[in-house]
Amino acid sequence: MKKLYTIVFLLVASTSLMFAQNKDTKTADTHFDRFEYVKAAEAYQNLIKRGKADEYVYTRLADSYYLINDTKKAETFYKRVSTRPKVASETIYNYAQTLKANGKFEESNAMMQKFAQMSPKDTRAIDFKNNPSYIPQILEGKPKFSATLMSDLNSKFSDFGVRKAGNTIYFSSARNTTRKNYGRNQEPFLDIYEASYTNGKVTNIQTLKGEVNTKYHEGTVAISPDGKRLYFDRNDFYNGKYKKDEEGINQLNIYFAELVDGQWKDIKPVPFNNTEYSVGHPALSPNGNTLYFVSDMPGSIGDSDIYKVSISPTGEFGTPVNLGKGINTEGKEVFPFIGDNGTLYFSSDGHLGLGGLDVFYAEKAGDGYGEVKNIGLPINSSSDDFSFSIDDSTQEGFVSSSRGGSKEVSSDNVYRIKELCVSTIHSIVKDANNNNPLGGATVTLYDANQNKLTSKTAGADGKATFEVECDKNITVQAAIDGYESNATKVSTADKNVTAQLMLRPIEELIVEDKVVLNPILFDYDKHNIKPIAALELDKLVQLMKKSPTMVIKVQSHTDTQGTDTYNKQLSNRRAQATVQYVISKGIDGNRISGEGFGESNPAVNCGDNCTEVQHQQNRRSEFIIINR
Repeated sequence: MKKLYTIVFLLVASTSLMFAQNKDTKTADTHFDRFEYVKAAEAYQNLIKRGKADEYVYTRLADSYYLINDTKKAETFYKRVSTRPKVASETIYNYAQTLKANGKFEESNAMMQKFAQMSPKDTRAIDFKNNPSYIPQILEGKPKFSATLMSDLNSKFSDFGVRKAGNTIYFSSARNTTRKNYGRNQEPFLDIYEASYTNGKVTNIQTLKGEVNTKYHEGTVAISPDGKRLYFDRNDFYNGKYKKDEEGINQLNIYFAELVDGQWKDIKPVPFNNTEYSVGHPALSPNGNTLYFVSDMPGSIGDSDIYKVSISPTGEFGTPVNLGKGINTEGKEVFPFIGDNGTLYFSSDGHLGLGGLDVFYAEKAGDGYGEVKNIGLPINSSSDDFSFSIDDSTQEGFVSSSRGGSKEVSSDNVYRIKELCVSTIHSIVKDANNNNPLGGATVTLYDANQNKLTSKTAGADGKATFEVECDKNITVQAAIDGYESNATKVSTADKNVTAQLMLRPIEELIVEDKVVLNPILFDYDKHNIKPIAALELDKLVQLMKKSPTMVIKVQSHTDTQGTDTYNKQLSNRRAQATVQYVISKGIDGNRISGEGFGESNPAVNCGDNCTEVQHQQNRRSEFIIINR
């Protein structure tokens, strides 16, 4: 006979100028100062091979790769210098941006923390400190909840299984040191506790009033909608009798109590208890008409399965029904909970998870449930995560975990959780000429600051789905060989957002004597190639590879801020940065050149009264076909 496992299942200026140039670096420095970053990178690499490298060389090499948007290589060399005692704060900032571009958001946050410590008055540091979670989390598996350790509830002993009814919470704890220690973990036997819970604060913790607690384990509870009946599980101990099965094992049983004058009394067992198998972890449907529980009774699929049983208006119980293979596995399914909308939450070590017990959910679908899904971080961890509950009206709840929390508390603790607002972007990529889906297209998301968030490959139907934080402005961009890339902006104010991207064949980029791309925009006083600009330039690269005789001249322009002389120099740097990016992608340097025109030829002739949008429109590059 199977046994229930246990009662508890638990950009940029160069940042290296503070270091000395020397005769060995002269050639590389010349390339760098001429904005020939590809050649500069090669020259700095040669210095490394010759044993002539120092912090200056590694930083310059990282800057070279950063300026042509080769963030993978830039990361390697920024990492090397980031721990040096004399590292410049700007190097740390660039490293943080590089990590973010490579999807390493946590490491990026760590570098931004360091940057903020080094340059606390820098506005970028101030903005980060005001909103340290600004880097969007990886969208695949985006967290749907926050989780906070409840220091006002947890003790140095095991605490778990919070259920809320009105302004009262109920939970299990081993903190009652007047009890004997349980042999498995050398903690006292579990009792059920109650406490006041108002505005997220726990007060007046006390053992449950009445006759529920005994010298043995009392665990998970469920409260009827009218608050007058409490279901709980306990060792098979009733009317003073402690029972064991044929193998000498005491099982887990479910009992219920009635609220009489503020105390839980009149304890009774449910009729499907048995000395030969366990029945535990009670949970109620929102209307109180169905009791869900866990058992290893005969006919179970795995070590422990989730069952349900009807409760009639007169309180009579029906016949237990196994929830079936869609929910139950050959492993353990435990701690069920039913949300107000009928969603089933439970823990399992049989469904694919992060390790130990993970929390899963399955939405109501007719008389059954839909696909089982892992609820993700931070609810789940590599430890046991269990006893999830949620109030759908407040979007707040609780989860228990053995991940620990601090040195002062036991490994089993309760976390307060808050549901986060998540919006789903449904993207579809199509051929602009025939409306056919473009399977295999790469779909990429960017935030409002053009930081890359994540990317996916569209399926055969041209579709890719993303989960993102609500109330954000997101750019959705699609690219595939043979077509120009395209982008659209969406707002995630709604729970579901559609982004349709129509791509034209790459040849249609040629209009008369120009290659017409979406604007290659630059930030004020900057000349680095931004991620979205890089994807635009990739179109040019693809077109030039397809047309091997094509020769392009890049014409770069600035806005009217700054002096004429400075703007001429800045536009030339932007033109050369653009040229260097294209060369870095395999295009021969003889086929592309660049020239800066400063503010002499604005796209929007707004004089001295330009808006920021108009300034950015004037900060652009154009691509003239010299030879086809």
